[in-house]
Amino acid sequence: MTRATTVRAVLAVAVLLVSVYITLTMSPRLGLDLQGGTRMVLQAKDSATVEADRETTDRTLEVLRQRVDSLGVAEPVLTRSGEDRIIVELPDVQDPRQAAAVIGRTAQLSFHEVLGAVPPGTDAAPETGEKRLILPDEQGTQLDLGPVRLSGAGVKDATAFFEAQQAAGWTVKLDFHKDAGKDWTKLTGEAACHPAGDERRRVAIVLDEKVISSPQVDPSVGCQAGLPSGGTQITGSFTAKEARDLALLIKGGALPVPVEIVEQRTVGPTLGAAAIDASAQAALIGAAATALFITFVYRLFGALAAVALAAYGVISYAALVGLGVTLTLPGLAGFVLAIGMAVDANVLVFERAREECQDRPTRSLRSALTTGFQKAFSAVADSNITTLLAAGLLFFLGSGPVKGFGVTLAIGVIASMFSALVIARALTEIAAGSRFVSDYRGVNGIARPGSVRTWLTRKDPQLFRKPVQWLVISTVLVAVAVAGIVVRGVDLGVEFTGGRLVEYSTSRPVDVETARSTLADAGFGDAEITTAGDGDISVRTGKLDNDGEYALRTALATEGGETTKVRDELIGPSLGDELRRNALIALGVAVLVQLAYLAVRFRWTFAVGSVVAMVHDVVIVVGAFAWLGRPVDGIFLAALLTVIGYSVNDSVVVFDRVRELWAGNRKTPLATIARRAVLQTVPRTVNTGMGALFILVALAVLGGDSLADFALALLIGIVVGTWSSVFTAVPGALVLERTTTAPPPVPGKSSRRARAPRRDPLDNGARV
Repeated sequence: MTRATTVRAVLAVAVLLVSVYITLTMSPRLGLDLQGGTRMVLQAKDSATVEADRETTDRTLEVLRQRVDSLGVAEPVLTRSGEDRIIVELPDVQDPRQAAAVIGRTAQLSFHEVLGAVPPGTDAAPETGEKRLILPDEQGTQLDLGPVRLSGAGVKDATAFFEAQQAAGWTVKLDFHKDAGKDWTKLTGEAACHPAGDERRRVAIVLDEKVISSPQVDPSVGCQAGLPSGGTQITGSFTAKEARDLALLIKGGALPVPVEIVEQRTVGPTLGAAAIDASAQAALIGAAATALFITFVYRLFGALAAVALAAYGVISYAALVGLGVTLTLPGLAGFVLAIGMAVDANVLVFERAREECQDRPTRSLRSALTTGFQKAFSAVADSNITTLLAAGLLFFLGSGPVKGFGVTLAIGVIASMFSALVIARALTEIAAGSRFVSDYRGVNGIARPGSVRTWLTRKDPQLFRKPVQWLVISTVLVAVAVAGIVVRGVDLGVEFTGGRLVEYSTSRPVDVETARSTLADAGFGDAEITTAGDGDISVRTGKLDNDGEYALRTALATEGGETTKVRDELIGPSLGDELRRNALIALGVAVLVQLAYLAVRFRWTFAVGSVVAMVHDVVIVVGAFAWLGRPVDGIFLAALLTVIGYSVNDSVVVFDRVRELWAGNRKTPLATIARRAVLQTVPRTVNTGMGALFILVALAVLGGDSLADFALALLIGIVVGTWSSVFTAVPGALVLERTTTAPPPVPGKSSRRARAPRRDPLDNGARV
């Protein structure tokens, strides 16, 4: 065993031991659908017109969402109820009182000049009787404050940290926007004109009409010079918790209007135990089928890859738990799906090793395997880097579930690369060093070509003689999808459109599974059902008129006996306009960054072909759901983001092979190069797709209604993505190459050189 293999083995063991320790000692944070949580109803205190109330409440909701995200609560549900109420549902909140205290604060931050100290009880100017702002400082001294010179809107960022060097303890660092920074310099410069120790040399920082800090401007600061405009620090003998809460309040921004908590209660999970168990069984069966498939195709090395995939599952799960990511059922399903897709890197390596064994039958197994890892590295790196770029942008630019998806996606990519390039490589290199494994070709699984590769070699289909024909087929598919969107329309779920929230009290206890089954039979299959408070049933639906509500209540009464309505409210979308806008911006920027990366790493024509294929896949998946009448909701959004990642990954693998072959055969027509590249990568595409399909079929068939749409969207996406990476991305790049590389004719000039035939880069050696 070489030194490099030993290092990989030791590193793999160390990471696995840490992951197992985290898995056994830490509990996961579960979402509302798996565990339930805390529901708070907030009411805005503003009294304006109906239109102003609704707009103000929506702005308040977005500020609250930022605060909830800063609290570390992923996957919360925030919806507007009526004109002036907001429902906040927080999964797995350990201290609801702390959350309520932070969420309910107005957080109006302001900076004031100090006019001086006044005796207790003073509240007006003696000369004019005008009301003044007089507040006590940290020591209880009554400070006479001037008007607001700088508001919290000027703060760009707020961070809590421990200042050990100056013994200040926990402080909050503020970074100002450019114009606000100038105001801060001016304010401190004016204060510095007063002598040291004078109350007027202080600057008061006020939060919700309470002075949280009123420091003296340092004596070294000259009059009108002021402090630097970049930022400042708030000190005040804070504890770690107080400093972090203050930072997130300032960073999240002030509420447009004050709010008060009018109700707080515990809610049960939206999914019952039976649905969770069925989904878990489906995930296990699908993962086992994927492991068996990869073992069947690649024999011993496939079995070792399955072991590495199991290690991937442990590592990524430990990372999710260790980072405190909230796990929802779609998130867990995506996590299991990632196990099937993580096999892609191993398949790439094994197929490259097979090619080496086929081209040079006499070379050693270990040498072929090493070359396979080396040649597959660029494809693995490029596909995963593009995915990481997208994940990072979704995290930094998105919010709510989009941000959570970015975290989960990044963890999956990193764990997948570690599994394939460290664990699987260490295991296979150790096995390749065995004489028995090396000598018996039927055992190791890569010394003989697979059936797909053998068939393609024999048939050698001529794929790209007329690339435009494939683009026509893709255009027709997109047109059919667009027709479905236009004719049938997209059935947006309650997360996007809002709906109705009704709570019932029943004379007989009704569990969630029974209620869900009963309402599904009555035609309310898309209703979200939870327990609320002391056994009440909470039903969240889309648009529902009074006749529909009566039918819903009647259906529920068949199981619960006398059913009384205790709450009935219209609710807004939980995925509001700002969240959707942020999601689209994040996605758009991610696509542009991927386009730029691929253009640099490959060619701009290849990059455009990849992005066109991705758009093709997204439109077809949305159109298919429109034709099928399936709802487009938060679960569908997660599936669609996964499809985007899969599509780009698939195209990158194909173009990576095109780049490699073209670099060594510049005189060969590009259409021939593309055909060879596609045929050489088809075994990888088939085997990777099959690994994911096993899991998706299991989730669709056995996972129940809760995961049926998720699995269906991904099934369509993977099939379409496999098609588009070959028959949309590649022909598109070929057509672009033809239009950009053909030299233009010279007008009015005829010469022997001009009349000489030239080689068309898209034709298989034809002369034009």
